[in-house]
Parts: sequence; structure tokens; C-alpha cells
Amino acid sequence: MRKTLTRTITILIIIIISLGVGFVYERITVSLEKKAHPVPAEYKDIVEKYSEEYDVPIEIIYGVIKAESGFRSDVVSSAGAVGLMQIMPDTFEWIAMKLGESPLEGLLYDPHTNIKYGTFFLRYLYREFGNWDIVFVAYNAGPNNAKQWLNDPRYTKDNELVIVNIPYEETKNYVKKVNKNIEAYKRLYFNNK
Repeated sequence: MRKTLTRTITILIIIIISLGVGFVYERITVSLEKKAHPVPAEYKDIVEKYSEEYDVPIEIIYGVIKAESGFRSDVVSSAGAVGLMQIMPDTFEWIAMKLGESPLEGLLYDPHTNIKYGTFFLRYLYREFGNWDIVFVAYNAGPNNAKQWLNDPRYTKDNELVIVNIPYEETKNYVKKVNKNIEAYKRLYFNNK
């Protein structure tokens, strides 16, 4: 009887310790993931505003910003894309025209303007393509490339509007990275939406 009681207590202690270790491990993992996928306070209101205004899911905006600039508003790519959402100057001018605004070049670095224009462009692309993966292809490689690949059987699947063989390695990796970011943001912050 005493052996059984000792064994039962030992098993209970092991279970309690295991649960505690599991809980601590989960908390540390979530903390590290949140560090890797932040929701910076200085951009939160802007992202929320344009997510709602342009009907683009908030986790998509954060996923794109994370992939494009890592939340650095002063970044310029080797191709010349600027700011948080890495907008090309000619795309910036086109969006400004669509919005009836003046395309002052310095505004590309302004987080408010950059997020507004980037989110507008995501919505525009979604209305054109109706598929977020194709939107990400178009955002990275350009809408004309996305259209060409959609019309080329080498890159699509059974005449569906799905690009399965993205010919640019950078774009293929970009789509994966954005989707990974989106999943992280959903899981960590926006799983109720």
C-alpha cells in the first residue's frame, strides 16, 4: 500500500512538473515568436485604419510589411522600392493618381502614406486577381508578370487561376515568406478575426 502511494505521488509530481515545463516552454516560444513578428505601436493605428478602409485583412498588411522591410520605414531596395511596404516610385505615382493625390516623393518614406498606398495597392491587386497568393506574386514581380504567368500553361495548374510554378526564385520565396508571416500574425494576434 505504501509503495502504491509513493508511486502515485511520484507520478503526480512528474505530471505537475511536465505541465509546468510545458507551460513555461509555450510562454517562451510565444514570446520569441512575438519578438520575431511584432506589432509596432507606432504603426498599429495606421494599419488598423487602412485595413478597415480598404478591406484588407490586418494580418496580410503586417505579413507584407514584415517581409518587405522588417518594419523599417527608411529602407530602399536595390531595385529602388521605398519604405515599410517597399513601393516603387512609379507605382507610388500611379497610386497617387488613382487616389487623386499629389505624389510628393518624400512621402514614400512617411509610414502613414506608405502603409495607405501599399494597402490600397494590395486591395487593387486582390480585386484584379481574387487570390492572395497571386496578389503576392503581383506585388513582388509586378502585375504584368502575374498576368503572363497566369496565361502560360507552364506556370498554372489545369487552367485554374493558380500559379504553381513561379519562374522567379525571389518571388517564389517571397510568397512563402509572406504566407508564413500571415500565419504567425493570425496565430499570435488575430486568431479571432
